[in-house]
Amino acid sequence: MLSNEQVVSLTLTLPMHYRFKDVLAFHGRDKEQVSERIFAHGYKDSGASLDGGDVQDDSFEKALIWQGRVCCLRVIFLHDIAKVSLCWDGSLFAPTEKALVYARLNELAGRILGLNQDVDTFEHKMAALFVGQLQYNRGLRVPQSVSPFEALCWAVIGQQISVSAAISIRRRFIQQFGVAHSNGLLCHPDPALLASADVASLRSVGLSATKARTLLDLAHEIDGQSLVLPVLDDGETVDTEVANSISKALCGIRGIGPWTVNYALLRGFAFLDGSLHGDVAVRRNLQKLLQQEDKVTPEQAQHWLAQCAPWRALAAAHLWALDSGVNY
Repeated sequence: MLSNEQVVSLTLTLPMHYRFKDVLAFHGRDKEQVSERIFAHGYKDSGASLDGGDVQDDSFEKALIWQGRVCCLRVIFLHDIAKVSLCWDGSLFAPTEKALVYARLNELAGRILGLNQDVDTFEHKMAALFVGQLQYNRGLRVPQSVSPFEALCWAVIGQQISVSAAISIRRRFIQQFGVAHSNGLLCHPDPALLASADVASLRSVGLSATKARTLLDLAHEIDGQSLVLPVLDDGETVDTEVANSISKALCGIRGIGPWTVNYALLRGFAFLDGSLHGDVAVRRNLQKLLQQEDKVTPEQAQHWLAQCAPWRALAAAHLWALDSGVNY
């Protein structure tokens, strides 16, 4: 059993209409649960929790490399609060680090749960444009990956393939290159881990040669600090200027284009104004929303989404939500 000094806990208040099931669905994409473990309502698993007690209903656990340590994050949803715990393997943080660890965990938890996303203003201003559809997804937020690098990898893996195929490749990717937490879950590789791989090993998990090289280049750029991303857990935020800078840097890496950048900005940096007009599902569901006979072109989607600024990516998420049961 872990000592109390190896577990940091906090409680967050959830806003009205908070959709915790969206968070569970996002982290529950992989039904084999190699990196995330979901406990939906009505399910208990004695002894599997971080502190040795029973796992609560409506919760998830996620292994991650955080602050250079192999950790496991646990979030339990209870009515209007989220109980958050982080445990780690190995040596303890120094007493002088505890306040900083707590502050960073507070940032991490609030970010991955989407608590800082201004969805109320979006829903108020965009209600007419969505012709009544927003009421069916009231409170929709975009659950975040635990790190921008994980979001970027997911975006590259998912280029031009189905969601189910991307999930399978991501699973093998984590199994091949991740590191295990003591509870059995595998952490997604960080840039340093992935930078030690090669194209052949990446291709062995089902990636194309182009995607393999892109992921390696991305890992090397970040690990070597040629590409410096905002440290979100230190409270750094991504506004339009920062997003444009990130976009320019990422598009300089072969195999990364506007769709990959805008998806990663949404899913990894909580930037809600990237334009996902190139996304097939966005265009397909926009066609449904507009009750249009002809397919929506990328140009038409771009023009329509422009009306949603500064929430173009959040608007895309609402269009995704028209596909029940699919987690992009």
